Amino acid sequence: MGSVTKKWLFLKVSSAILVPLMLWFAINLASIYDKGFEQVLLFVSSQPSKFLLSLFLIFAYFFSALSISEVFEDYIEDQKIKNAANKSLNIFAIVFPLLIIILIFSL
Repeated sequence: MGSVTKKWLFLKVSSAILVPLMLWFAINLASIYDKGFEQVLLFVSSQPSKFLLSLFLIFAYFFSALSISEVFEDYIEDQKIKNAANKSLNIFAIVFPLLIIILIFSL
């Protein structure tokens, strides 16, 4: 299986996984929208919410990194700039969700 096929497959699978996670997030965000800080903190610090929010962040950043790298492939012609942009995107897509997940689990 070629790298382009793997990338396409990962994009489709991650988008399919994101749909129920986005629905969960949207419903819960609407339910805690006008709640107090303590209630929001209680929601975020509960074990199922930590796990589902972590999954949501991981798949959202994975999906966005794959999508943005496709834009880089299509619109950046210089190979050095394209490689630097993809590497910095991948670093950002790993570090940022990891930091957020560490903060969520430290609550």
